[in-house]
Amino acid sequence: MATTVAPPAAATAVDIGTEVHRLIAELYPICRSITGDGFRETLRRLRTHAPLSVLEVPSGTPVLDWIVPNEWNIRDAYVKDSRGERIVDSRRSNLHVMSYSIPVHRRVSLAELKAHCFSLPDHPDWIPYRTSYYNEAWGFCLAHQQLEALAEGEYEVCIDSTLAPGHLTYGELLVLGTTSQEILISCHTCHPSLCNDNLSGVAVATFLARHVLDSGPRRYSYRFLFIPGTIGSITWLAKNEAVVPRIKHGLVLAGLGDAGSLHYKRSRQGDADIDRAVSHVLRHAGRSHEVMDFTPYGYDERQYCSPGYDLPVGCLSRTPYGRYPQYHTSADDLDFVRPEALADSYATCLAVFDVLEGNETLLNQSPRGEPQLGRRGLYGAIGGQSQQPVDEAALLWVLNLSDGRHDLLAIAEGAGLPFAAIRRAADLLVAHDLLAVVPQQGAR
Repeated sequence: MATTVAPPAAATAVDIGTEVHRLIAELYPICRSITGDGFRETLRRLRTHAPLSVLEVPSGTPVLDWIVPNEWNIRDAYVKDSRGERIVDSRRSNLHVMSYSIPVHRRVSLAELKAHCFSLPDHPDWIPYRTSYYNEAWGFCLAHQQLEALAEGEYEVCIDSTLAPGHLTYGELLVLGTTSQEILISCHTCHPSLCNDNLSGVAVATFLARHVLDSGPRRYSYRFLFIPGTIGSITWLAKNEAVVPRIKHGLVLAGLGDAGSLHYKRSRQGDADIDRAVSHVLRHAGRSHEVMDFTPYGYDERQYCSPGYDLPVGCLSRTPYGRYPQYHTSADDLDFVRPEALADSYATCLAVFDVLEGNETLLNQSPRGEPQLGRRGLYGAIGGQSQQPVDEAALLWVLNLSDGRHDLLAIAEGAGLPFAAIRRAADLLVAHDLLAVVPQQGAR
């Protein structure tokens, strides 16, 4: 069971981008993988910011078409030259060891060592990130210039790891709203020292969770998942069949800290409310962005959107994965992620939440001709005559399209106005009994 938390009193961050970056810096040195103590330590740190439940599923557990793998832990990994000096050392960078490497300790020739080494010839001073989750192997990752400089001779290789039955661990937080319908926020939390992929998504999701907790009751319930990539979402889906129907909207967060413009990948449905809401927010932000169609590869959205579930879950990122050279390399470091980009990503998510929370379908209670707004004092709210001025065009658009078939987001899109303007107009019209709410199907 996930922890259920009643929202406390409101609190705000002084500089959210700096705070998010600070959390990334704290998590950066931890050697994470899809299982193991590094993942647990990461969740322990996150729990100082948001009250996550930590759940564990034993190795060997069938989950859909998969099986929870053995747990991997590592204490040390190095390559020593003939003088006994560590020339590759996981204590300097946890990217130096291929994740899920089986234990090994022996002496090898240069040729054999190179057969177990990975480098990036196109970026000779960067260390690549490599994994061997489901195929027992061992390996080291190092800068190509260092690999090329290795001399003939014998080398000592040591990977002090364990790969044995244990658990898959993940973090979960459910914040209850006034309905049981849920907004799902999911991020993969399994990579080692990679800041944009994946710590930017982890840190932004953590601060979003804190905001939802601090900002008071909402219509939707919010479920935050901090999971290992692929196997984590598959395990969660397998263990939560009863919860899945409650998911009304969802976002996978990844790659939110680089300098690129925001990109959104639609859900498999293509026109779900989450797709409409994110597209609307990005369009009205007035900055460069891209909305992309769904593809069955990428992050965990491909699991949530698999045809047996077909959940309305999209993916928000800045530069998409694989489109920047630093992706899955040591160059994805603390200098690569920027506080201002993190703050913008965070604010975009909150704006999407606001649209989802405020969107509903209304019915005009005086549909025969235009109701007289002046005698109701509604024109006093137009322009700059009130603290929250209402656009006359917004009032007229809402009145005309509130026919029980158009929700407020559709009206905003049709009018070419920001959702907030349409929502303000609707609130004013509801207050004057000119609109009534059409009950939402399935809401409870």
